[in-house]
Amino acid sequence: MHETYCQIVLPFSSSPELFEQYTNASGGLRTGMLMEHLDSLAGSIAYKHMLGPTVETLGRVQERGFYIVTASVERLDMLAPLYPVRDIRLSGQVIYTGKSSMEVAVKMEALNPNRGEETLMLGRFSMVCRDAHTHKARPVNPLIIDTPEEEVLYKMGESSKNRRQYAALQALSRVPPSSDEAADLHATYLKYGQEDDSLVRSDRVWMGDTLLEKTMLMFPQERNVHQKVFGGYLMRLAHELGFANACFFMRSHVTFHSSDGISFTQPVPIGSIVRLRSQILHTSPPGELPATVHVRVVAGVVNVQTGHEETTNDFRFTWARDDGKSTSRIIVPKTYQEAMLWLEGKRALEMGAQIRGSRVRALEGEQ
Repeated sequence: MHETYCQIVLPFSSSPELFEQYTNASGGLRTGMLMEHLDSLAGSIAYKHMLGPTVETLGRVQERGFYIVTASVERLDMLAPLYPVRDIRLSGQVIYTGKSSMEVAVKMEALNPNRGEETLMLGRFSMVCRDAHTHKARPVNPLIIDTPEEEVLYKMGESSKNRRQYAALQALSRVPPSSDEAADLHATYLKYGQEDDSLVRSDRVWMGDTLLEKTMLMFPQERNVHQKVFGGYLMRLAHELGFANACFFMRSHVTFHSSDGISFTQPVPIGSIVRLRSQILHTSPPGELPATVHVRVVAGVVNVQTGHEETTNDFRFTWARDDGKSTSRIIVPKTYQEAMLWLEGKRALEMGAQIRGSRVRALEGEQ
């Protein structure tokens, strides 16, 4: 396991030229660009596992006989602010292997000269191996466990895969919502969703009215080793569109909390036209501090001749208000499909709050 470890250091504090490439309008770092790096790092780690630690170049995919793609990103959780700007280390390793899949754990750390290292973000990528000729699943190398610490990581990766499979079985596209979820949905309908309500609902926002989209042409400069659009680039585009939508809805600058799930269902060809659609799915209850918002971004390739659009990616993100204030604005679904998305957003916000709460309690226990 330890031989799959990789890391890169981005010397922002000592390289003004590098910092200029990553800086945002607030003088901080562009989170979407760092996420793009993490996706690239996860791919490099997966190839290192397949090729061995001594191989330095990938070579031609057809000659290798296989290629690796990102199947999904289970989570990326921001645990500490990126500001003030410091040198950043991105690292990761394979922690679990299935028959044709690999679980890659990644970490983003700030390197403080005086205070040591600070973990900024943790995440998990699911990578799959495909035969270069048939494009079918190809077996991956088994993972060798040498230490008790690696055994813990392996069980963590196995648990992550099992949890993802269970979540897929419990998805609202397969099974109905629980009785508690149905009750919450109905209560929201009674309070905010009735069209004949004579009261002025300035705090009610129909989910369908939060749509924000952009359409882009995919250029060769963003291609990966498979001659398709690099998945990390799509992550960055989705993150930035979702950020803009979150700001519009909150009427405030927002801070990134987490990526709550990213799926890669189809590759995006170079030269294709991609449409990205963003929508607000759920918000924290009025009065909760700080206000959080869950955003969905869907990417699809548009066929110019037929106008048909095929979904390629589904991104889920959570942001919170920068100023720590609450919001009175409430997302209200109109259709059954929107109601299911509303519940998916509710689940994501609850899971994120649970993870951040666990992290805070762990840090308090260390002090």
